[in-house]
Amino acid sequence: MTEREYATPCGTIHYWAGSGDLPGPPLVFLPGLTADHRLFDKQIGYFEGKYPLFVWDAPGHAASWPFEMTFSLADKARWLDEILAREGLSGPVIIGQSMGGYVGQMYAQLFPEKLRGFISVDSAPLQRSYLTGLELWLLKRMEPVYRYYPWKWLLRQGTNGVAMSEYGRALMGEMMMTYDGDKARYAKLAGHGFRILAEAIEADLPYEIKCPAMLICGEKDHAGSCIRYNKAWHKKTGIPLHWIKGAGHNANTDAPEEVNELIEDFVKGL
Repeated sequence: MTEREYATPCGTIHYWAGSGDLPGPPLVFLPGLTADHRLFDKQIGYFEGKYPLFVWDAPGHAASWPFEMTFSLADKARWLDEILAREGLSGPVIIGQSMGGYVGQMYAQLFPEKLRGFISVDSAPLQRSYLTGLELWLLKRMEPVYRYYPWKWLLRQGTNGVAMSEYGRALMGEMMMTYDGDKARYAKLAGHGFRILAEAIEADLPYEIKCPAMLICGEKDHAGSCIRYNKAWHKKTGIPLHWIKGAGHNANTDAPEEVNELIEDFVKGL
């Protein structure tokens, strides 16, 4: 995996790409809000050499900073498409965790003919019908909430609240320490992420997944209403849903072997 850069009008995105000469579809790993490329270390380590791989620090995250927080969810999906085209990674399977899953759904909306497969890891549907008016209202007002709480409390909740395993919590702690000493940046990053998510939902687009898809969710995922969303998503669409026993919101770090096996079986079945 080689680190590379892609310039946008808002800032420079840092990403990591492997060889595009390997057989099979490219696996595109998209981390969740405030996490970075390290979230998928266990997946990159397992799939490296088997498939073309891609992972990024999303705009504004970790190495992809400084970055103007004026972009939309659609901008992120378009930049992703431009980067994949530059790298020659066509027909990708997007594996998006939490916010990464929302980016994947926006990509499916904008470029349905390009997407080979979609895997949601502890994410939720973008369709307006799944959310209440109160949930949308809160999503647009999260930055002041993050500014209000002490950094030590945010650090504790941001690690223990998203992972159940020792490895998962330690890794999330490391990623959050990227913002240590700059709580304002962390609050702005999180607040902006939730706001553009709300705006994408309010756009009330179809966000239909027309390619093969799979939902993965930790049985102990207590981030928001993720469990409720995934149950409803599966019931409404019929997309296969796999529950990961004992895993939290970052299921791929809590049970990497099980998640890797699910991903591999999915890709082999395409």
